[in-house]
Amino acid sequence: MTTTEQLTQVFYDNFVAYYRSHTAHVNITGRNFRSDHKILEGVYTRRQDQIDKLGELLRTLQATMPTDLTEIINHSELSSDPVEGTADELLQMVYDDLEQLCECYKELNDIAEEDEHDEIANYAQEQILDLNKSLWILRSTLE
Repeated sequence: MTTTEQLTQVFYDNFVAYYRSHTAHVNITGRNFRSDHKILEGVYTRRQDQIDKLGELLRTLQATMPTDLTEIINHSELSSDPVEGTADELLQMVYDDLEQLCECYKELNDIAEEDEHDEIANYAQEQILDLNKSLWILRSTLE
């Protein structure tokens, strides 16, 4: 796989992770609503910010940002199941999505390093650190 192909995969997965975490944020209920709502806001905001960044990185590689929502959903490795359940189930779903997205970024890092796209490898490493922080917060909340 090339850097461009993996970057496109990261875009797909990031976009779906953004949507699913934003939906969980809006629909979560329960005794810990305020704190869960705030945690999920942080998650979806950071994923939303990456949509533009990933699109711009694709343009630097002379590729285009994906333009078809069906393509994005169909090619994402994240689940397209409905975003519903208890607060713990929603938090676990977001955790699982971010864990998978982190793996996708790790693959991007490896491929970008191999292809000598240092700036993209550095970006992937930054996102891995950010995702690991979100995973820690979610894991600590779920324990």
